[in-house]
Amino acid sequence: MKSRDDLLFPPGTQLLGKWHGRRYRIIRRLGSGSQGTVYLAREGGRKVAVKMAKDRASLTSEINVLKNLDQLLGEPLGPSLFDSDDWAAGGRTISFCAMEYLNGESLAAAMRRKAFDWTAVYMLQLLKDLDRLHRAGYIFGDLKPENIILLFPGHTIRCLDFGGATRIGRSVREYTAFYDRGYWGLGTRKAEPGYDLFACGMMMIYAALGREFEKSDDGRRQLFQLIQAQSRLAPYRLVLARAISGEYVSADQMRRELLRCIMDKKTEPAMSGRYQSKAKKETGQWVRAWFAASLIMTAYILFVYVYMM
Repeated sequence: MKSRDDLLFPPGTQLLGKWHGRRYRIIRRLGSGSQGTVYLAREGGRKVAVKMAKDRASLTSEINVLKNLDQLLGEPLGPSLFDSDDWAAGGRTISFCAMEYLNGESLAAAMRRKAFDWTAVYMLQLLKDLDRLHRAGYIFGDLKPENIILLFPGHTIRCLDFGGATRIGRSVREYTAFYDRGYWGLGTRKAEPGYDLFACGMMMIYAALGREFEKSDDGRRQLFQLIQAQSRLAPYRLVLARAISGEYVSADQMRRELLRCIMDKKTEPAMSGRYQSKAKKETGQWVRAWFAASLIMTAYILFVYVYMM
C-alpha cells in the first residue's frame, strides 16, 4: 500500500512530461486528497495547477470531464485543461495533468469569515453552474465547500476537483459523508441532479452552524429538526426541506425558489421592539458585513432578473 506521502515533492522539483516534453517546476503544494496531490507550478511564463494522481483511472476520468466542459458555451465551470502526461520519477511513473491555476479562496474559508447571508448568494451562482453541468450529462458528486473557489478579486465562483464527477445514471464513486445523501439515509448514490442538490442544502446547513456533525440514529429527523431550530435557516426552510427530501428535479428549479426566498426576506417588515434592543448590541463589524452582503445580494438579484431569468 502506498503511503500518504508518496506524492509529496519539495519546491523546485522539475517534472518532465514523458510524451509531450513540457517542463514544470513546482512552486508549492496547494492541497492533497484521497485521489492525488495538487501543486502550484510554473510552465514557461505561466503558473499552472499540476495534479498528480494516485489512481490513473480516476485522473483519466477527470481529464475526460474537463475536456467535455471546455466545449460548453458560457462562463467556464472549472479550470481549463492544458496538458496531461506521465512523469518518470525515481523508478516509477506518475500520471499528472496541468490545469489553469485559479487564484482565490475556498468557499469553506469564505463561509467562516463572511456573514451567513453571503451563502445564499454563492448558492445562486453554484446552482446556475450545476444546472449547466447536469445538462451536459454529469453530476459533480463530491460537492462540498472545499471544492468550490471564490476567485480574486471579485465574488465569482468556480468548481474544483472534478475527480468525483459522474455520468448521470451511474454510481457516485467519490463523496464526503457529511454531504452524501446515502450517509444520511435520504437516497441512493445513483448519479442524478438531486444528489448534488442535497449537497447544496447541506452546505447551507454547514454555513449556518459553522461546522459538520455526525448522524444520529434517524438522519432525516435530525436534519429536519435542525432546519427548524436554526434561526439563520428560517428564510430558507422550504428550499432546504425540498433539497434534503430530493423533491427538486433540476438545479434551476431550486435556484428560482432560493431566489424567491431571498427576495421575500428583503421585504420582511421591520423588527419588533423586543428585538430592536438586541440588534443594537451587535458590533459595528457585523453591521458592516450585513450591509455589504445586502448590497451584493441586491446587485446579484438585479443581474439575475435582467440577464438570466
